Amino acid sequence: MAVAAVFALALAGAAGWFVAGRALTPIREVQETAAGIDGSDLARRIDVVGTDDVAQLAVTFNGMLDRVQSAFDGQRRFLDDAGHELRTPITVIRGHLELMGEDPTEREQTLRLVDDELRRMSRLVDDLILLARAERPDFLMTDVVDVADLVVETLAKASALAERTWSIDAIPEGIVQADGQRLTQALLQLISNAVEHTSGGDPIAIGGRLDETHLLLWVRDGGDGVPYAEQSHIFERFARGASGARRPGSGLGLAIVARIAAAHGGTVGVDSRPGHGATFTLDLPVRPVEEPS
Repeated sequence: MAVAAVFALALAGAAGWFVAGRALTPIREVQETAAGIDGSDLARRIDVVGTDDVAQLAVTFNGMLDRVQSAFDGQRRFLDDAGHELRTPITVIRGHLELMGEDPTEREQTLRLVDDELRRMSRLVDDLILLARAERPDFLMTDVVDVADLVVETLAKASALAERTWSIDAIPEGIVQADGQRLTQALLQLISNAVEHTSGGDPIAIGGRLDETHLLLWVRDGGDGVPYAEQSHIFERFARGASGARRPGSGLGLAIVARIAAAHGGTVGVDSRPGHGATFTLDLPVRPVEEPS
């Protein structure tokens, strides 16, 4: 009996060691992965096996790594974009100030140029900060939005931008849960883009359509259109085509529109034929309207 008890105890200990080792393997992987992660390699993940509590811990840890990687990538893109875009105006300003003479007319022209570059830098910084904030969960402040009022009020604001033939294609009827200010910002950016590529008297129209699942908001213009080669990347940061026809300014306006659409769970697209205008459309899923408590 003593020999059998010792054998049974040894067998139980070995089995317990094996089972405990298998159960603690994901925890060791969490520890090793956490120890091996640095700013240069955030792609490592833990292999999840099973559905027990330890496996759920690994799933949670992988989700945390996804968020950390997204934050690092956003920070890296922000620094790269800021460094790339701010270098040019700084160089221009420094060069003109170094060459500025004592002639009053020359000094006035140089100061005017420097002031223009500083204004452009200020707008660029504001746009970059906005794009950085778009990664945060508090980027949207959702509320009940009457989409008919949204379209009509946006047209009223836009009509002061330039002399164009303004119109509304369609007025959506209904209310949705969204950030009305961000949607207005996106539409005004699309309208500003349309104004840049049209001339006096050209048509610019906005419109919308609402059904049970989607809200469509669009801006249509009769300008020069978007070349086919540029349509696939026109919403990227600082993306400019060979002609540069559709990307004046900092090149961040359409990227901001894309981030606003993505924050609402939707997308933005363009339908255009060169020389026949363009239609930019926000396609947003309809969120249930929350009843006030």
